[in-house]
Amino acid sequence: MVKMSDSKKRSRKRYGNYKNKKYKGSRELEVGMQGILITCNINERKCISEAFSLLNEYADQLYGPEKFSDSEEGDSDVESDEDDAEAALKKEVTKICTSTQKRERRFQALDSGAKNVVFIRTQHLDPAHLVHHILQDLHTTKKKKSRVILRMLPVSGTCKAYLEDMEKYLSSFLEPWFKAPNQGTYQISFKARNSSHNSREDIIKALAGVVGTLNPKNKVDLTNPEYTVIVEVIKSVSCVSVVKDYMLFRKFNLQEVVKPDQERKLSGPPDGARQNPGGHVAEDVKTGAAGEDQDKQLELGEEKEAEKAAPMKDESGGGNGEGPGQQ
Repeated sequence: MVKMSDSKKRSRKRYGNYKNKKYKGSRELEVGMQGILITCNINERKCISEAFSLLNEYADQLYGPEKFSDSEEGDSDVESDEDDAEAALKKEVTKICTSTQKRERRFQALDSGAKNVVFIRTQHLDPAHLVHHILQDLHTTKKKKSRVILRMLPVSGTCKAYLEDMEKYLSSFLEPWFKAPNQGTYQISFKARNSSHNSREDIIKALAGVVGTLNPKNKVDLTNPEYTVIVEVIKSVSCVSVVKDYMLFRKFNLQEVVKPDQERKLSGPPDGARQNPGGHVAEDVKTGAAGEDQDKQLELGEEKEAEKAAPMKDESGGGNGEGPGQQ
């Protein structure tokens, strides 16, 4: 007879380390992927749930409901292969692989490699267009649709997070926006997590040099830039994108963009921009980079917003709120 205490021990042993097993066996953010980086409070599981709900809602508007092909491969030759075990096994493996590819979802949650950051991989859609569409609607309607999601940043391309690789990759990646005859005003938003490959200053200067090389007429504008080059480095992967309305949409912060204009004015400069006594924003005008103090102020603001948006309570009973890596 099995004792109740032994049963509970086995239950804890089997399910207690679920999150560790999940990350060991799941896929992670890698070079070559597209998707969306989402910052949140400690409840990553709730963040993933909110992200799927929000992304699918707006993706249905832009691309229509997600469809799956359940057609099966023809089985007319099954009988002829019954005596050939090797051929039958090979056919079954092929069938499973084909079925998996057909059922691949347009959104898939992967391990980002950083705490409180969720990466949603996208398939067959433009993440920058989708995220802009979401922020545009939230900015217009002022309707709050998330509690734990803070910022939602598109990832249109990825490369290795080394200076040489980033310069080479962005030289071609940035061409549609900045290569002559195309031109525009810009700023660079850079952040690194769990990475110390290069200094922030070196990367900013190098990327600004790339933009200038593509067309000398490209100019820095930190107040109302036409484009914002987003560079988010996590471990050895650099996630990049070029977006519009970055300042208008409160740096793509879902909690801030829905606030009434009067409330935002009372809260002070956008996202904690540091200022000098003369009232001018103290930024690196030569490189077009947001100041490091400004980024820290933004993080503090996000933490405070997270506390108001979602109290420290895990309704699901999980230890740290981490959820499954795949919907």
